[in-house]
Amino acid sequence: MKLDLNAMVTEGRNPASENIDQLSTADMLRVINNEDKKVALAVEAILPEITRAVDAIAAAFMQGGRLVYCGAGTSGRLGILDASECPPTYGTPREQVIGLIAGGHTAILQAVENAEDNREMGVNDLKSIGFNAQDVLVGIAASGRTPYVVAALDYARECGAVTAALTCNPDSAMAKIVDIPLTPLVGPEVVTGSSRMKAGTAQKLVLNMLTTGAMIRTGKVYGNLMVDVEATNQKLVQRQVNIVMQATECAEEEAKTALAACDGHCKTAIVMVLGQLQAAEAKALLANNQGFIRQALQQAGAQ
Repeated sequence: MKLDLNAMVTEGRNPASENIDQLSTADMLRVINNEDKKVALAVEAILPEITRAVDAIAAAFMQGGRLVYCGAGTSGRLGILDASECPPTYGTPREQVIGLIAGGHTAILQAVENAEDNREMGVNDLKSIGFNAQDVLVGIAASGRTPYVVAALDYARECGAVTAALTCNPDSAMAKIVDIPLTPLVGPEVVTGSSRMKAGTAQKLVLNMLTTGAMIRTGKVYGNLMVDVEATNQKLVQRQVNIVMQATECAEEEAKTALAACDGHCKTAIVMVLGQLQAAEAKALLANNQGFIRQALQQAGAQ
């Protein structure tokens, strides 16, 4: 079957950059920058759909489900990037947000020939992680037609899971088969067909919203502080101290003392300081309130 690339917006030729090879470096970069400015507006246009996806992901998390990203090439790598940042930023289990890429680990660093066309691989990769109805699958492909991703979405639907498709072409094959189509229309690229540019930027923005929004909805953020951050290096150890100080307006020594008493768990330290509680009491309150600081403090009569 012939693939008609001309029917895809992301494969169109951009009139703003038709003569970009003749421009000065400054003017060339201005063209790229002007095109990039359109990306945030394209994402803004689909905020209602992103809202639905965030709420579905948060609901899955609260029931013990997972968020799984599935893509090929740039799209797959962006999913892996977003997934890999969740454990250190939000203290999530490493299996809660998973990124799958056509071609496996090798494809993260270099292209794997024909991997994106392998439908069987898309299904097998989901089976290998025990994908089930409690999970959410977000298929990522600028084109909206990548066979590896389409097959994975079909399998996820058979499992009874919520599905979403992050694409940059209207009325794509992926968008038609999912519960939540996410389609930021960024238009043709500066370099024709190079969807790692505007399309990739749009995908990154949306993925950031999906995980950040779901983490906020599940109590991983207090105010605008990442209160479940893992202290895996010296910078993050100090960040934990700063977070406790900012959340409670306490002195640095009090923050350090509270963190030491609860084995470096920011949430517990914050509840300890604000509720004037011992570590065990604060930990129990958080457990009783699914990790939400405000609810824990309310139960303690401190807010």
